[in-house]
Amino acid sequence: EDPTLKVKYEDETAQTIISGMGELHLEIIVDRLLREFNCHVNVGRPRVVYRETIQKKVEIEGIFEKELGEKKHFGHVRIALSPRKRGSGNDVIIKLDDSVIPQDFHEVIEEGIREAMMNGVLNGYPVMDTEVAIIGGSFREGESSAQGYKIAASTAFRDGCGQAEPIMLEPIMMVDVITPSEFMGDVIGDINARKGEIQAVNPKGTVSEIKAKVPLKAMFGYSTDLRSSTQGRAVFSMIFSEYNKI
Repeated sequence: EDPTLKVKYEDETAQTIISGMGELHLEIIVDRLLREFNCHVNVGRPRVVYRETIQKKVEIEGIFEKELGEKKHFGHVRIALSPRKRGSGNDVIIKLDDSVIPQDFHEVIEEGIREAMMNGVLNGYPVMDTEVAIIGGSFREGESSAQGYKIAASTAFRDGCGQAEPIMLEPIMMVDVITPSEFMGDVIGDINARKGEIQAVNPKGTVSEIKAKVPLKAMFGYSTDLRSSTQGRAVFSMIFSEYNKI
């Protein structure tokens, strides 16, 4: 019913994780579980989904060489990592000649890199806005294998991220508050206390519209706090804006 809702089960913690567009979205889902499905659930504090990225270019190689089941497995790739513009996503570019590594292995090399992108080197969050160019490697007849190249590519990516000045990114929300003008100062002060950045203040008769960018981690409980500080007369909405360095 809801394409923005994601559900997964964590074996380590034995918890079901529900991911949504924000605190209110999650509250609505929990309420529906109770009302429509009679599911009484223990709900923990919402968690922010962070991201990781890199800040500088790095060239690095990964080599895997091991005997598994009486068969030698070999893989050797060289990659170049580069940071991309914020919000542009990841990109994997294959710049290999078939004479260096046969084309049959190109897809599995890319697969190894993309899987490694799902868990960054800092805290295991997905890596974003990173370009990876597969620029070289080597091939050994009778020893090179898909498994070898996949592991070599994954190792190269993780080692490269560690050398490319990795940083954590946090989600920033665009918050739009409409409040009676008499409470405008309190609302702005509260946003500043949450390390938000005021983007615009637009007076509209007896009310004012305040637009601000605020870290998502600072927005938990905001609905209750806003009602309290404005006698329940202000309303707000928020949408995802961007990821920024913590």
